[in-house]
Amino acid sequence: MDIQITSPVFKDGGAIPKKYTCDDLDVSPPIEWSNVPEGTKTIVIVCDDPDAPMKTWVHWVIFNIPGEVTHLPENVPPEKELENGARQGMNDFHKVGYGGPCPPSGVHRYFFKLYALDTTLDLPSGVSKPHLMIAMEKHVLSEAHLMGTYTR
Repeated sequence: MDIQITSPVFKDGGAIPKKYTCDDLDVSPPIEWSNVPEGTKTIVIVCDDPDAPMKTWVHWVIFNIPGEVTHLPENVPPEKELENGARQGMNDFHKVGYGGPCPPSGVHRYFFKLYALDTTLDLPSGVSKPHLMIAMEKHVLSEAHLMGTYTR
């Protein structure tokens, strides 16, 4: 069975609760995953919005989550490095950590993309999504996507 990503607060294709957006607390939602492939050293999660007006907007970059971890709690602190060794990159709000949905108008889709890697990435906190994706090349064992929507 392939790796799977879910959230207890919204279903795949469902609405992301307001609490997790710029219109409320703007905290990260809880994320869970299962069926991690053997040989996984670390987990990466990237959240982005392909419906943003100018480009795909990056909302969250978190990497080097230890392979034995199976979830992230609600409200991951916006710190460069977490207690478990995970590091957070720069989002397109120019901040480290999670920045919730904040569309200018209409319905937008937010993809939480999870990658199981066979390595620990030698990257600094605050790294951008493009640099992360290059570093991940040839190390992805499995991936899964969870899509939520938000409307203003």
